Amino acid sequence: MTDPTYTPPRVWTWDAESGGRFASINRPIAGPTHDKELPVGKHPLQLYSLATPNGVKVTIMLEELLTQGFEGAEYDAHLIRITEGDQFGSGFVGVNPNSKIPALLDRSADPAIRVFESGAILLYLAEKFGAFVPTDPAGRAECLSWLFWQMGSAPMLGGGFGHFYAYAPEKYEYPINRYAMEVKRQLDVLDRQLASREYIAGDQYTIADMAIWPWYGALVDNKVYEAAEFLQTHTYTNVVRWTRQLEERSAVQRGRMVNRAWGDPSEQLHERHDASDFETRTQDKLDVGRDS
Repeated sequence: MTDPTYTPPRVWTWDAESGGRFASINRPIAGPTHDKELPVGKHPLQLYSLATPNGVKVTIMLEELLTQGFEGAEYDAHLIRITEGDQFGSGFVGVNPNSKIPALLDRSADPAIRVFESGAILLYLAEKFGAFVPTDPAGRAECLSWLFWQMGSAPMLGGGFGHFYAYAPEKYEYPINRYAMEVKRQLDVLDRQLASREYIAGDQYTIADMAIWPWYGALVDNKVYEAAEFLQTHTYTNVVRWTRQLEERSAVQRGRMVNRAWGDPSEQLHERHDASDFETRTQDKLDVGRDS
């Protein structure tokens, strides 16, 4: 265990051996590490992702659009294995110079349009198809405020609490307590908001719900960090109600499966190229991408 009274040096240097569970893919520089072209499927929308909370936001959105009858939302979802460094391939960096999933390429335009950052992808798709964002100014402002709330708040949950509670090589009281306090405050914010509203931004299901649920719904369900008891998430009854409500949506259930490469095999669909993939999954399809 390192010294908890660590004093930062005058000049920071990169120690590749530190950083916890994901140290092997963290580095202080950007850009590709190797040449690798991205696969391209048959649909205009090409998604390169993994079923982390940020990735799930987009697959839920796409499945919701298809459920609403938007045929142009058909998509190919290619698996990006971040623990194996797929996000540092030259093709992926070309779509997202920040080397983070998810990344979307819309080939219906010429030249193709790249979109990165999960919130930006949700908003892009909402505007492209005219769905899941209110059209009145007040409703739109409320929806986008909560979308950007999530983008600003989730790093405190993931990179803050999640890292120090679940992934850091050592556990120290100060960072865990500091971020636990903030996450509980965020849950209280959501609980108060949902006390008088069916959905996050009001009575309409929007991209704000799709952005927030994969993080905070998963936390309440104990599907990230195994911290539900520690944080007493069951006490946020309105968040629990909303979480259960969204879980019942068929598009949400499908969206959670896409690009999932861990857990119960029945909940995995490594790559998605057609709606029928959900019904005709085989072990070969589960393994697609592992050797490609």
